[in-house]
Amino acid sequence: MQHWQIGDVRITKIVEIEALGGMSFILPQAQPEAVKPLSWMIPHFMSVEGKLIASVHALVVETPTLTVVVDTCIGNDKERMPNKNWHKMQTRFLEDFRAAGFDPEKIDAVLCTHLHVDHVGWNTYWDGAAWKPTFPNARYLMAKNEFEYWESHEDDVTPHQVFLDSVAPVVEAGLVDLVETTHVVCPEVSLVPTLGHTPGHVSVRIQSRGEEALITGDFLHHPCQMAHPEWASAVDYDAEASTATRWRMLEAYAGTDNLLIGTHFAGPTAGRVVKDGEVFRLDVD
Repeated sequence: MQHWQIGDVRITKIVEIEALGGMSFILPQAQPEAVKPLSWMIPHFMSVEGKLIASVHALVVETPTLTVVVDTCIGNDKERMPNKNWHKMQTRFLEDFRAAGFDPEKIDAVLCTHLHVDHVGWNTYWDGAAWKPTFPNARYLMAKNEFEYWESHEDDVTPHQVFLDSVAPVVEAGLVDLVETTHVVCPEVSLVPTLGHTPGHVSVRIQSRGEEALITGDFLHHPCQMAHPEWASAVDYDAEASTATRWRMLEAYAGTDNLLIGTHFAGPTAGRVVKDGEVFRLDVD
């Protein structure tokens, strides 16, 4: 179990799955011959053969007043065909969540950086009859424009299934707050608009006692995009906007002590952004 301390705030990583390979659909440019020169990614983020390593995990942020879960992974029992690897998954995520010392009933807030399949799955669980909120006493915070976009796309069958089983039930339970992309959750936690991957995509800024960290969401899927900010994801809503976001955020964090925590970064997951010629790399903690 990995932890980071930012002033008075503790961040804990709870892994659902971590895998070698499988990134070619999301980042088709990141072929082995293109990423092998990025030797700084070995061994945490890439194999010596040039296969990328990625993770799906949640981050639990404990502030002096709130306990917050950022993104809730893929979830168990969900209909996810044609993605057979994520279909009807059975993982130990909730057991690991509890083993880390967290009680789902005592979570104060759930932040969804966006509403893609691998960020909302454990919003709900199947109780044998219906989808129920996994965190029944939490406020689920979602960007208003993000929510409205996916709510209106009933004709897009696969994303709409995700909405029906992982978003709609918490709305129906009265647990959702639709917020602006600059929303302040508490003095230590705020949202940062990082648009492009989706219409209302946000990252999560944590600030305490002069220290700062940023949970990326999917404006970065993998550290290789730090060396190639022009590599947009194949599933980006607006590739031009997502590319502009990567350049803007990496320039802002390069050379600072601020910690970058990748939502899909495997292994050590966090580090400092370092300028590497005209582009960037990650120095891990």
